Amino acid sequence: MGQEGFLTISSGEVYDAAPMGVKVAVVGGGSTYTPELVEGFVTREDRLPVDELVLLDPDAERLAIVGGLAERMLRRVGWSGSLVLTGDRHRALEGANFVIVQLRVGGQAARFQDETIPLRFGCIGQETTGPGGFAKALRTVPVVLELAEETAERGAPNAWFVDFTNPTGLVTQALLDRGHRAIGLCNVAIGFQRRFAGVFGVEPERVQLEHVGLNHLTWERKVLVDGVDRLPEILEGSLDEVSEETDLPGDLIASLGAIPSYYLHYYYLTAHVLQQQREGRTRAEEVMEIEAGLLELYRDPTLDTKPKLLEERGGAFYSDAAAALVASLHAGTGDVQVVNVRNDGAIPDLADDAVVEVSARVDADGAHPIAVDPLAPEMAGLVQHAKAYERLTIDAAVTGDRGVALKALMANPLVGDYDVARPLLDALLEANVEHLPRFFGG
Repeated sequence: MGQEGFLTISSGEVYDAAPMGVKVAVVGGGSTYTPELVEGFVTREDRLPVDELVLLDPDAERLAIVGGLAERMLRRVGWSGSLVLTGDRHRALEGANFVIVQLRVGGQAARFQDETIPLRFGCIGQETTGPGGFAKALRTVPVVLELAEETAERGAPNAWFVDFTNPTGLVTQALLDRGHRAIGLCNVAIGFQRRFAGVFGVEPERVQLEHVGLNHLTWERKVLVDGVDRLPEILEGSLDEVSEETDLPGDLIASLGAIPSYYLHYYYLTAHVLQQQREGRTRAEEVMEIEAGLLELYRDPTLDTKPKLLEERGGAFYSDAAAALVASLHAGTGDVQVVNVRNDGAIPDLADDAVVEVSARVDADGAHPIAVDPLAPEMAGLVQHAKAYERLTIDAAVTGDRGVALKALMANPLVGDYDVARPLLDALLEANVEHLPRFFGG
């Protein structure tokens, strides 16, 4: 693609400049999320001087569209590094200091199956929880582990592997169980932080959360503004707004004395949500339409900023969460962020090696979880249940053992019943046969 003034743009096949400084590789660089990342990086050049940004994606057309917008965004701010667009995984990972993974095995078509097959068996259809999340985990874990292994071989010494691919907590558990230098990331917590900062009229950096649980299974037990817990004020004065945002009854939230994430409504209101899903459109269909609209916008040669529509894709604050994490790991600033990391005693109710989603202090050595009080029984029971399911699912994904997979599905808090789990497992495996060679003798 040649030289474009101060900004070097290249395909992976012809680029031969020697990389210097910080190299960031984005696996799934053709994702519509990528402009979020680009925005986050260019606003943190003081802490994260990225010299080479590589977008890796097997879909050449999509990569060209997204990469074109990335180029224009970078040119607009005067960035002087090298942007590489490639389908060559070896080229992308070679010498990378940070590898950010935001892939989707099977694309939105697989997501549609995750959201519809479970409904036939009376179960919630969702891409990260329940049997849909289980199917996604089976597809995703082997692919991400392979990428991490290659990063360990080809990446820069002490390279960081940052996972944004769902189900994030489960995938990060698989990575850390195998000794990879990895951290998981989700944008739920930063969304809450920004929301509460707006409520109190302060900068987001002044708000720190006691965010506890597992990825997509978390509660906000404290909202510290300049070190003072303001959660009681939120529960007293803004309960209706919190109820609407989390899709949960206000009296339930009040009784918990904590703010659940939106994903808890799958567990607390299962029958209600199941009925809604049977009568409505899938999120996969909505996202397909949003992505089509985004890609059409991205084609516009005059567009050089992140479009507003991206927030509807679910990418709100992703740039801040991902870029802030990478910047802190590089600069060793020691600020507090919410990440998926080994528990190491932070939550007393879980084993040290369990991956949890909590506030952690991030420096050049990694993310160090901040200890919290034990979980209330209603939280602890659900978290321990889900963690058992995660461990079984990882085992099934790696081995292709149908017996373990059945136990995993039965351990899933949103399945449980053997007479449901057995035919449901058969249906999920059959629908994903091309992505699950381990289960079919491949």
